[in-house]
Amino acid sequence: MEESIRNAFNLPEQDLRTYTPLTLAFVGDNVYDLVIRTVLLEEGNRKLNEIHKKKSTLVKAETQAWIAEYFLKEGIFTEEEAEWYRKGKNAKTQSHAKNANLSTYHRATGLETVMGALYIKNDTNRIITLCKIGTDAFLKAETVEE
Repeated sequence: MEESIRNAFNLPEQDLRTYTPLTLAFVGDNVYDLVIRTVLLEEGNRKLNEIHKKKSTLVKAETQAWIAEYFLKEGIFTEEEAEWYRKGKNAKTQSHAKNANLSTYHRATGLETVMGALYIKNDTNRIITLCKIGTDAFLKAETVEE
């Protein structure tokens, strides 16, 4: 069995409610990015530019916002996840992504908050499930639009 980061570094257990939505989003952004990078890497060796381009498409704020709205519309979020999403989406931020409007940025932050909360809960299976459902739906919709 793999050792958790918390155990390896002898970190105390924290109540998830003590984290702010933006703190969870800070972690969740990186968790989501790492899952996408891992998937792209495991798809096979390709030119780095090609991998980066596809990664950028899947992790940008517009895509994350689209996925979050899809999850809400399709009822994919659990009640708890929907609450984290709402808190993250409504969090007051000092800035936003340079290539996204504020509304899009807030929805993306909501998704990142969910990913961060799941990571803190050590629910890797749910993170992977949501990433798979979301990216599959996005890529399918993107293909239909083309």
